[in-house]
Amino acid sequence: MKKIACLLALCLFLPGRAGAVNAAAAAVLDADTGETVFEQNADTRLPMASTTKIMTALVAISEGDLDRTYQVKKAYTQVEGSSMYLREGETLTVRDTLYGLLLESGNDAAVAIAGECGGYDAFIEKMNAKAKELGLTNTHFDNPNGLDSETHYTTALELAKIAAAGMQDPTFRQIVGTKNYRAGERVMSNHNRLLTLYNDAIGIKTGFTKRSGRCLVSAAERNGRTLVAVTLNAPDDWNDHMAMLDNGFSRYEEVTLHHAGDQVGTQHVFGGDADEVPLIAQHTVTAYLTPEEKEKIQAVRYGDTICYAPVVKTARAGRMEYRLGGAVLAEDNVLYGEASLLTPEQKSLPARLWERLFS
Repeated sequence: MKKIACLLALCLFLPGRAGAVNAAAAAVLDADTGETVFEQNADTRLPMASTTKIMTALVAISEGDLDRTYQVKKAYTQVEGSSMYLREGETLTVRDTLYGLLLESGNDAAVAIAGECGGYDAFIEKMNAKAKELGLTNTHFDNPNGLDSETHYTTALELAKIAAAGMQDPTFRQIVGTKNYRAGERVMSNHNRLLTLYNDAIGIKTGFTKRSGRCLVSAAERNGRTLVAVTLNAPDDWNDHMAMLDNGFSRYEEVTLHHAGDQVGTQHVFGGDADEVPLIAQHTVTAYLTPEEKEKIQAVRYGDTICYAPVVKTARAGRMEYRLGGAVLAEDNVLYGEASLLTPEQKSLPARLWERLFS
């Protein structure tokens, strides 16, 4: 008994794994840079239930013409599980069906979208092709809705990458961030409670089957940075996600990239009384960065390579971008810091040209 008591006491004082959550697998991804912020069994293949519909929506949106209409077929209404309650013979747009897919998690909506975007089997091929395009090697789709299947799986990290790709699309981003949507007489409500529970939440999708357990993909934006969080088979997913996102955002601190009026370069001027003028920043610009990112961020200035007098002080001379990898984290206008006026010789040049032209 003494040994058992000692072991129990020791367990109370042993630190848990940093950031660990009550999920079979979890991941947090920086949607701006693609960096993995947190992972827990993140490469383990698991079922993902209705979070499958993130890829269904991505493929459907890429087909275009979302406002085209179609008539609901009987087969679309005969799908088990969660539903947007399509009615045989009714007419809907693909866009309205996407809202039913992502807000109401309609399995019928998923089958309808597949049927109207090239046919069921062809659509699943497109889903798997998109996974390969994103560089995913541990993801495979057997259906567009997430119903259980032995070869229908993903990982927490790869699902986060799918979600991050989705959040780059304005249409997808708008739909998953919508709390309520009306299509004719049909009113749809988003099942994602994080949109209410977490102030910075901007999407994305819930999922559940008995085999997969509770699955959740969320996205949140704070101070210009976007994180995507994923849990697979997580009984306490709402709290897990709020903790994961808070921990992720705590890595960033505000950094001043330049102040208004700072010189950010020089510009050579031809034909002016000053051969060179300074370039200055218009505004004070800050970004939220990790300590590692501070060392990696790159300033890139865009503007004319050749400049001719006259140059007017404070006129726009281009722009400055601060990049981290392929992502633009901040930008500002660049202005001329001084003037460069035409020399007397340049001022008289037009008159001499006209004289030669008419002589």
